[in-house]
Amino acid sequence: MSVLPTFALILVLLAVGGVLRWRRLVPDNAPDVLNLVALYVCLPASILLYAPKLEFAPELLGFVAIPYLVLLATIVFVWPLARLLRFDRGSTACLLMQVPLGNTSYIGYSLVPVLAGSGALGYAVVYDQFGTFILLLTWGLVIIAAFGGTERPTMRGILWRMLTFPPFPTLVFALTLMPADPPAAVAQSLQMVAGMLLPLVIIALGMQLRLRLPRQHLLPLCIGLVAKLVLMPLLALGLCMLFGITGDMRLVAVYETAMPSMITAGALLSMAGLAPELAAAMIGYGIVLSMLTLPLWHHVLGGG
Repeated sequence: MSVLPTFALILVLLAVGGVLRWRRLVPDNAPDVLNLVALYVCLPASILLYAPKLEFAPELLGFVAIPYLVLLATIVFVWPLARLLRFDRGSTACLLMQVPLGNTSYIGYSLVPVLAGSGALGYAVVYDQFGTFILLLTWGLVIIAAFGGTERPTMRGILWRMLTFPPFPTLVFALTLMPADPPAAVAQSLQMVAGMLLPLVIIALGMQLRLRLPRQHLLPLCIGLVAKLVLMPLLALGLCMLFGITGDMRLVAVYETAMPSMITAGALLSMAGLAPELAAAMIGYGIVLSMLTLPLWHHVLGGG
């Protein structure tokens, strides 16, 4: 499926999810149920199908370093700017957490095959599991503890969350025991289940989407969206040039960095009382605007 028709379909599915919620045709917990199916069924199927096909190369080290360097750049960019503009603690926490942490699993796994081809999904899994996921469990929890006054994370707690998060042990299995070319019946079954990921995730997002404009957070919102959707992907592209990363790895590095803010990060910020309206706006407006910026990045990267 080509890029523009796919993004048109995504907008339609977002609208379908919104209508289902608006007309109360589904229970309130329907988005949670769909996300759980995606997490426990579709994501593992995608990982088992594509991760074993990864070809390890020296450039992979630079590739894995990119989300961490994006985090460092976010700190350097956001921290002094927030102090200069006198942002409140909640707004500062939101930007420090939601700019580097993108929706690299649900949306990333759904869109990377469309933008870069199915063979690139393995790299998306690596970027997400060894980059974004670990940053959520470390940097994300540190931000919540530092700005929200919650209990500080422990190494034991971080490791436990990592080991019990379904995609991570699936990735370990895929990289060690799963054959790159499984029997045709297995591959076909995995392909069918993995293909359910995009519609399930997008409809769930449509049910959860909130486009409220928090006036008191307008400036942080604009700064956060520009940084998340434009500046950090541009940095990722520059880092790829610096590290000599090309091909699918380069495409995935930019696309995954350009994904809208992570929903889980927004939920953690909201639960900690750290500018929940801004956190929701970063997710909602980020999803909608990424339907414009991702095709633009596709064009910049030579995808037509």
